[in-house]
Amino acid sequence: MTAPTARTAGVASGERERELVEPVDLCLADGRLNPAAIGWSRRPLHRGNLRGQWGRKKRWDYWCVTTDQHMVSFTYADIDYLGLASVAFVDFTEQRWIERTAVVPMALGFRQPETVGGCDIEIDRMGLSLAINERSTGTHLQATFRARSGERVSVDVVVSLPDDHETLSVVVPWSERVFQFTSKHNTRPATGHVTVDGRRHDIGPDNDGFGCLDYGRGVWPYRTTWNWASASGVRDGRSIGLQFGGKWTDGTGATENGICIDGRLSKISERAEFQYDRRDFRRPWRIVTPGADRVDLTFAPFYEKSVKGNALVLGGELHLCFGRFSGTVVDDDGVRHTVDDLVGWAEEVQARW
Repeated sequence: MTAPTARTAGVASGERERELVEPVDLCLADGRLNPAAIGWSRRPLHRGNLRGQWGRKKRWDYWCVTTDQHMVSFTYADIDYLGLASVAFVDFTEQRWIERTAVVPMALGFRQPETVGGCDIEIDRMGLSLAINERSTGTHLQATFRARSGERVSVDVVVSLPDDHETLSVVVPWSERVFQFTSKHNTRPATGHVTVDGRRHDIGPDNDGFGCLDYGRGVWPYRTTWNWASASGVRDGRSIGLQFGGKWTDGTGATENGICIDGRLSKISERAEFQYDRRDFRRPWRIVTPGADRVDLTFAPFYEKSVKGNALVLGGELHLCFGRFSGTVVDDDGVRHTVDDLVGWAEEVQARW
């Protein structure tokens, strides 16, 4: 099944995206996409009130915290017929992925808010204790687990949300019944630590500690392919955040592309093209905006995580690379910003779910 074009949802390919400034429901009472929800915003304004269409609804809260030395991620997802919670940690020097995952049939007991940060999220099952707790100044991420490989891991990180910090929220409308609301937050300062078998790994301004949120609520086609790239860091005293997506938004009239400079978002409506070698994902990538001089970046991976799975109706292939971005991006004022060795990630996912 391929995603239908967005014309049936009221957005023609090539139209400029509409900026939303007031709260809005994602869905109508019958579960179809609310036409008034189509657009993007600088702060989360959508209520993800998904209804019906069992088996096709997808809800997730994903956090990735990076430094120039480490990565720690939290995943909490409900895809209707399955719940998944996981925490992963990588020390870029040692290049070893440490993870614990809890898989729950029918997502029994899973609870997620209809709005970004709308409630706390907690789970303690199958050897994994995970908590995503909202505070007035940001989000507190905590976890403890023993990895399958034997390491004992604890995580205690606060990802702050500075006043007036802008983020990117977008509705991607494949059709009136197939659509996605995504809220991407980068350049959110992170402080705390991860402890692995008694060895403490600090996260903070001294090593460019930043958190990124990927909040998703939507109704998806069975087969989907996407690219995603994100990075956060400080260069020449300015915070720079990169957010780009590819393939899955093609033909919808929407993009999830933007840059965040010192907390101010510049929305990029032009399509981002990901250029890379599928035979070797660790070769350099390029991300450009064809026909528009907004983005010209090179991504040099230094670590790759690959996963391929096939379990009845659920399957797919993931290639997740961490590395460094270099090049230039242009903000809404026409100012060109140089990106120099900014740590982040780029991925290709082929999902059957």
